[in-house]
Amino acid sequence: MSTTARIAVVTGGSRGIGRAVVSRLAAAGQDVAVVYGSRRKEAQAAADEAEAAGVRGIALQADVADEVSVAGVFDEVQRRLGPVDVVVNAAGVMALRPTGELEMAELDRLLRTNVRGTFVVAREAVRRIRAGGAVVAFSTTVTRTHLPSYGAYAASKAAVEALVPILAKEFAGRDVTVNAVAPGPTATELFREGKTQELIDRIAGAAPMNRLGTPEDIAEAVAFLAGPGRWVNGQVVFVNGGIA
Repeated sequence: MSTTARIAVVTGGSRGIGRAVVSRLAAAGQDVAVVYGSRRKEAQAAADEAEAAGVRGIALQADVADEVSVAGVFDEVQRRLGPVDVVVNAAGVMALRPTGELEMAELDRLLRTNVRGTFVVAREAVRRIRAGGAVVAFSTTVTRTHLPSYGAYAASKAAVEALVPILAKEFAGRDVTVNAVAPGPTATELFREGKTQELIDRIAGAAPMNRLGTPEDIAEAVAFLAGPGRWVNGQVVFVNGGIA
């Protein structure tokens, strides 16, 4: 399936995995709206790179957990680019702390962005996306590996996994797929923050391929689900190099 002339909205597109997704979709011929929270300069750079790849790219600010803000982004995308075909919700936050030490403010922040934000973006996708489209959400491999200190984060992503197959069924008859990717340890700024090199090496060694994933590894899976992967629907795809 050609992805030419498709229009994608990518939240969290200013850095890390989201930035790699923007680049990969642009390389596939999709026009891209890069949605960012606070990193305007990085988001504009991602949009400029999309333009350099021969497609249209725009950068738009939004709080993904604010329904008015997100609706405004979709309005602007439709006005400047056209009807939306692909929605990739890569925006997310992480806080790692044992449950007994977890601050409720941290939990509230996680749930607001990772759960409420997913529902807000999904709701707008239901209202806007056209036939032949795709929705790609983000979970995490930690919903299966159950690592200590990841309880709040993994719980927020488990909510995403619960939504995906239900949303896929709610799109019945509209030729729209809904899936999630669940990355394993990926070499991003967010992942490396607060970790020693020894710990990073130990985590990398847990994968049969003896390395961390790259943002480009994850973006390749997203591009498949956002383009030619039309018979994959209602699934959580674990993109983790074989970590059990």
